[in-house]
Amino acid sequence: MRTLDIFCGAGGSSAGARAAGAEIVAGIDSCPVATGTYAANFPNAQVLTSRLEDVDLTAFRRDIGRVELLLASPECRNHTCARGAVPRDEASRATALLTVDYARAFRPRWLVLENVIHMRPWSRYKELKRLMRDLGYQLEEHVLDSSHFGVPQARRRLFLVGDLERSPNLSFGRRNGRLPARSVLDDRGEWKTSPLFSPRRAKATLARAGRAFEALGDLASFLVVYYGSDGSGGWQDLDRPLRTITTVDRFGLVEHDGKMWTLRMLQVPELRRAMGLGDDFKLPLGTRRDRIKLLGNGVCPPVMETVVRSLARGS
Repeated sequence: MRTLDIFCGAGGSSAGARAAGAEIVAGIDSCPVATGTYAANFPNAQVLTSRLEDVDLTAFRRDIGRVELLLASPECRNHTCARGAVPRDEASRATALLTVDYARAFRPRWLVLENVIHMRPWSRYKELKRLMRDLGYQLEEHVLDSSHFGVPQARRRLFLVGDLERSPNLSFGRRNGRLPARSVLDDRGEWKTSPLFSPRRAKATLARAGRAFEALGDLASFLVVYYGSDGSGGWQDLDRPLRTITTVDRFGLVEHDGKMWTLRMLQVPELRRAMGLGDDFKLPLGTRRDRIKLLGNGVCPPVMETVVRSLARGS
């Protein structure tokens, strides 16, 4: 499948499609750090740093030729519940409709739109699907949890899948066991730590750690959740998949080094593994914050790989 990835980010979707045998011909994103990262990982693809609405689709189609698979991961911040009571930006939400413009211009047989599950209540979501059906696509909607696909992270996402020729009729094999958060961790001592009990430590952090101590006892290591709403006490053990990675530095590892309790934040290589990206996936650009944002905005490749393989089987 010759594949175009719009809202491509660092390239998680493309990495999954490539693993399924797709040829990645182009990616588009408005963020220079994202497109620079994408280009480093897909050197044979044409990469544009541009808003999608500013691309001359006629000229671009002439440049890259036919496209058989369109991947799209529109901006999701204004759909997600992580924004709390902050007003939603409708113009940002409406960028999802650009997927229809690109599908109309390239007429790929297949398309896969990925987003947070909170896209479904959006007032224009039904319109988006109607416009895709008007182009001839038969659609299926799936909510998939990355932890069911060999990814050590619980990340539920919406996959809207279309096929011009037949019903997609996707089927997904599930792994029996889910990989735990501890599987992404580097060896103790590789990263700098600080004492957990410090005068400068936030009271909320210590309260979350205290709840973990009460539940786990002994000297068990665990993670504290720094940011975002959390309905599970603000911590998690290491024997289940990591909670959803976001665009901020969210998870701190608490361990006992034999003398005292220490704390360090999870590092970029660990978060990369938690996204299902191999250590060979390059993140060469930007600050640590930039790279964490790229990962938090990304798609877990093993999930997209399974979706694309299932599409190919149905052809």
